[in-house]
Amino acid sequence: MTVCRISSDQMRYFVVVGHKAVTTGDFKLDDISGGAGRLDILVRCVNSAFFLSHDIRKDTQLYLVLQGGCDAPKTVRFSGDEVRYLNPDERSTSSLIRNALLKKIPEGEEMRSSPGVYVSRMSFSDVMSHLSEKGRIVYLKEDGTDIRSYALPQDPVFVISDSTDLTSEEESTLLSLSPDTISLGPHSLHADHCMVIVHNEMDRNAS
Repeated sequence: MTVCRISSDQMRYFVVVGHKAVTTGDFKLDDISGGAGRLDILVRCVNSAFFLSHDIRKDTQLYLVLQGGCDAPKTVRFSGDEVRYLNPDERSTSSLIRNALLKKIPEGEEMRSSPGVYVSRMSFSDVMSHLSEKGRIVYLKEDGTDIRSYALPQDPVFVISDSTDLTSEEESTLLSLSPDTISLGPHSLHADHCMVIVHNEMDRNAS
């Protein structure tokens, strides 16, 4: 097995697609799993992307691509080196996302909603095109190469779907970028659990 030692100053990018996650920001904070189109999945991904026991991962950026509702698509980006007011409870994270979605976004621009939280009208295709210039695209999928047999690249861009698979159009967009396809084990896992495993593998390789 080839082991690649990863520089401690690299970036880690995650893209999570929320196929039904609403984009209008008019949902109730106590109904994020129903009325907000399974936004709860994306909220848990935020926590898994950034929280350590007593710190925030500053080397991580997370792109949430929301595709539900009448104002889709929108992308909410969290930047670990800038983010403030991020707490482990799902309600406060949902509030940060809702506040971002309520912003009036200038055409073709990304707007800051709060420190380290940005919103834009980027589609999945837009996000992937943008990130393909920043690092190696890595598609997390059950039938991929086992992560423990895979040499993790510098500045990887990990792509994960929510509780449903990528659509054929989304997968075609992704495959056009010639991603590496890797698996995290023999079982299908929740998106937020996948992120924890990926972080752990990268932490171990960087130590």
